[in-house]
Amino acid sequence: MTPPTIDTATFDELKTTAGADFVRELVDTLLVEAPLMLDEMRTALGERSVERLRRAAHSLKSNGMTFGALELAASARDLEVRAAEIVASGDATPLDALAQRYAAAATALAELTRE
Repeated sequence: MTPPTIDTATFDELKTTAGADFVRELVDTLLVEAPLMLDEMRTALGERSVERLRRAAHSLKSNGMTFGALELAASARDLEVRAAEIVASGDATPLDALAQRYAAAATALAELTRE
């Protein structure tokens, strides 16, 4: 069985703690900033900057964990940990996979904030 895109227990706890309106604002911010982080990772890969790739992946990982986007967070963590290896290989496949997980998480989060 495929795990859910968003862990609803984590998301619901965030809404309880921060309030639904504030969570909507946070999700809106993520939907603007995450694509910029993904672009930063691609630029870092092209420029062979391990540290820039690592920092952007770390930020996206943290955001994923906050919202319960566990697969997104796990993929970002993998990029963070393997940044040197990925930059050395020049292989964008892990970034493509991360972008797909982000797209799924973004769709799910947008739906959850409309409820």
